[in-house]
Amino acid sequence: MESSTATSTGTRASDLRLPASALKARRRGIVLGHRLWAADLISALLASLIVGVILDPGAGAPAIVGFALVTAVLWSFFSFALGLHSGDRLSAWASSLNEVAPFCVGLMLLSWPVFGAATLLDLGSPAVTALSCMVLLGLIDVACRTIVRTRIHRVADLRQRTLILGSGMVAGQLVGKLRNNGQYGLVPIGVVDDDYHPIGEVDLPLLGGFSELSQLLIGRRIDRVIIAFSRASHEQLLSAIRTCRDAGVAIDVVPRLFEFLDGARALDQVGGLPLISLGPARLTRSAQVAKRTVDIAGSALALIFLSPILLAVMAAIRIESPGPVFFRQRRAGRYNEPFEVLKFRSMYADAEERKAGLEEANESSDGVMFKIRDDPRITKVGRLIRRTSIDELPQLVNVLRGDMSLVGPRPIIFREAEALEDWHLRRAELRPGLTGPWQIYGRSQSPFQEMVRFDYQYVAGWSLARDIEILIATLPAVLSGRGAY
Repeated sequence: MESSTATSTGTRASDLRLPASALKARRRGIVLGHRLWAADLISALLASLIVGVILDPGAGAPAIVGFALVTAVLWSFFSFALGLHSGDRLSAWASSLNEVAPFCVGLMLLSWPVFGAATLLDLGSPAVTALSCMVLLGLIDVACRTIVRTRIHRVADLRQRTLILGSGMVAGQLVGKLRNNGQYGLVPIGVVDDDYHPIGEVDLPLLGGFSELSQLLIGRRIDRVIIAFSRASHEQLLSAIRTCRDAGVAIDVVPRLFEFLDGARALDQVGGLPLISLGPARLTRSAQVAKRTVDIAGSALALIFLSPILLAVMAAIRIESPGPVFFRQRRAGRYNEPFEVLKFRSMYADAEERKAGLEEANESSDGVMFKIRDDPRITKVGRLIRRTSIDELPQLVNVLRGDMSLVGPRPIIFREAEALEDWHLRRAELRPGLTGPWQIYGRSQSPFQEMVRFDYQYVAGWSLARDIEILIATLPAVLSGRGAY
């Protein structure tokens, strides 16, 4: 069903002049854009109908249906105008992180005509109706968009055959990321480089040099090329980019100093020369007060609304296996001050005693973390709550107490803290977070050093807007279950 939808997209006469790779990229964008539009339309209809029925059940079917149609049409228009149906960008294919700002703007713009429609149709209190509709629409639409992406990632016909230009350590990291993050729909098939360097444990063949690129794009049916670090000259890289563009192949470039570009805030120009700007990090007192205010309000509201789930999980843990409901562990907090983190117990009570016997099965190769995908110490309930990150919800109490923040660096154990290098210590300037970049980018798939780099980049480029983006992006990451075990 999925693949038939992907291949049935109409082809215009002008498209027949495009290379096959360009047609495939266009088809990917069209399929994703249509399904995101359908998700927005369905979400708006559901949210407005539910709000209309609950807040004013006596209003009558014509008024409620009219309200739903107005909301759905306007939300479809606003989301299209703000680029939320664009499926051409690689980031749009993978996640909703870059959609956070336009998504919120769209909801704010929509709230005014929805308020007017509720007033004209005399639906309860117009202000309450509009606010309730926006909140419910936001929640339903995030869930629907996540479902769309999860399903479309399984469409084999939409995956892009990807060629890596460059070799060595960075190329190896890139290939590992592509294989661990199937949501991007990129399948690495080989490496091109004149001065080849082994790319670690990644099994990927060397297909040729830069002079053979044109033939490889056609013969290997390449859809996308990613330029990683290479010793090729500036002229060679420019020629490779021209070759790819002439063939209609999409191009991505891994920039130098990529480890620090998460804090990049703008692309400036000096006399036409583009510059990526990394502003100085400013953790002012007012910013910290604002962050703590969000933490208190957010954690308190979350504990109230999630209390039924918390009670159900507590009962399930108690029924399945003997032992305490909560797992407590000392972690390194702000400025490496110790605190006791609170989690739901997801393992059998004797898990710590059994750990020594499982050292050989440890899948983490960084010498610090302990991770086993099919850990026999995890209970059935524990496997479910780990996959959905429900086991971490008791940390809302830590946030309310001031030990943690809603968003922040990963709360590490002291064994991990001892492995940090000097430049890593900056991560301790903020409280550990219930979620953070490590949660939305990789979760258990990310090695320790990469998690620390995420933390450093987050602290160095912190902003309240960035926190809100991460909070909103956490829901799709958790619902998808990627990297969690």
